[in-house]
Amino acid sequence: MSKDNNCVPACRKKTSIGGQALIEGIMMRGPKKSAMAVRHCSGEMVLEEVDSNMKKPAKIWRLPLFRGIYGMVTSFTLGYKCLTRSAVLSGMDEQIEMDEAESIEKKAIKKENKVRAKKGEAPVSEEEAAERIRAAREKALSGEELTEEEKEKQKSSSNALMNVAMVIGSVLGVVLAIGLFMYLPSQIFSLIFNKGLGIEPSTTYGYRTLQSGFEGVLKIAIFVGYMALVALMKDIKRTFMYHGAEHKTIFCYEAGLPLTTENVRKMSRFHPRCGTSFMIVMLIISILIGILIPSFGSGIVANLLRAVIKLLLLPLSVGLGYEFIKYAGRHDNVFIRILSAPGLWMQRISTKEPDDSMIECAIAALEAVIPEDDSDAL
Repeated sequence: MSKDNNCVPACRKKTSIGGQALIEGIMMRGPKKSAMAVRHCSGEMVLEEVDSNMKKPAKIWRLPLFRGIYGMVTSFTLGYKCLTRSAVLSGMDEQIEMDEAESIEKKAIKKENKVRAKKGEAPVSEEEAAERIRAAREKALSGEELTEEEKEKQKSSSNALMNVAMVIGSVLGVVLAIGLFMYLPSQIFSLIFNKGLGIEPSTTYGYRTLQSGFEGVLKIAIFVGYMALVALMKDIKRTFMYHGAEHKTIFCYEAGLPLTTENVRKMSRFHPRCGTSFMIVMLIISILIGILIPSFGSGIVANLLRAVIKLLLLPLSVGLGYEFIKYAGRHDNVFIRILSAPGLWMQRISTKEPDDSMIECAIAALEAVIPEDDSDAL
């Protein structure tokens, strides 16, 4: 069977269980609890239940549109928490320390060989070099020269630095996203249509449709281009492979098949309730919402004002997008397939075929959150 034409099973049930790819692992979120399975750099799999504080939200957050906003905020909060934890469980910080120790030892060997060459002595043999590098990596991992108290402090410091880095990265990501998806499209529209083609800004329906349509298509193009570029990175590609494992495992569960590596491997990696599909749906909805926003001119200040209004209307896009994804998860008809197609196409970029070790993580995380009372049924 071709990997690009995996079977999409006739599902016995639709589940509310969803997941997220992490650093060398997967988090699954069920109706009552959440769990994450992460593969340590040693090859061992670590399974942890996640405290997701699944309290029943206030009545307003259970209403249509509002529940989408609540769901997005809670998902981002839980996802960030699990992503940070997965960096620790995967041994990423340990790997960095070992790689740094290896690099230092290689430089020392190279320097030593230069000294030996000047003295007319034989260079360090390949066997000795390999042994010294191995010893350096092991020493960095074990922290032999540190006391237990120093090791604990180093670990706490490492975790604190990682958290700070994650926060800074998130803030920069939000600022970049606002600039790329809210301000830049309006500015480019002004440069091309207002200054380039000489079209005067207008409050007419036709002008608003043209502007919103152009900005929407440009936002989708930026998003697709960004995803395609990051997919070329080795670490991101592995994350996308875990993403594929998450989808395949949920499909297998929905099909009512035993959760085995063999069964999961046969499933499709393209799932309609994916976060990638949600992003595409939000971008399409933003085109329709953008038509309602009047034009304020073609200058920088006018485009900034338009970007601010787009930001204020973002909860509406989130709410509508959530309702569509929720509806798509429950139904399967021609209408839904057509509207879901762009998001499923994007998953050809955001998901990759996983290996068996990744599938094992997805199975472990999913099995840990499946409720006994079938309360996950949509």
